[in-house]
Amino acid sequence: MPHRILFVCLGNICRSPTAEAVTRAKAQVLRCDVQIDSAGTAGWHIGKPPYDPMQDAAAAKGYDMSNLRARQVTPADAHAFDLIIAMDDENLRDLKAMGLPARLFTDYALNSGVTYVPDPYYTRDFDGALALIEDCADGLLSTL
Repeated sequence: MPHRILFVCLGNICRSPTAEAVTRAKAQVLRCDVQIDSAGTAGWHIGKPPYDPMQDAAAAKGYDMSNLRARQVTPADAHAFDLIIAMDDENLRDLKAMGLPARLFTDYALNSGVTYVPDPYYTRDFDGALALIEDCADGLLSTL
């Protein structure tokens, strides 16, 4: 049975779709049986593709996010996924307030001492966010 994983950030246009694309690509290489999706705690960007600068950073490393579209997390996701992963403490609090069991993506980091994935929409560090997401994805997949 595949592991069903949901990545969650605020708007579902930077961090969580990147985590979805990176983890999916890495899982394919490792032949891990996973189903992966992403969502946002806010509904501002529903139906929109990932943010262009984030897509550009991901594409430069070989990750295609062009077919992904933002959606908002729902209470039904608690039953649809085995693992719900938040990008930061605020996302984690919002998920828990909805009754969704979740943990931080950085709990899986192999080479980083950070406690959350900074939002590149605000920091403008798309490459840094991508590198951290790659590290966390490697750690997550090593636990499956």
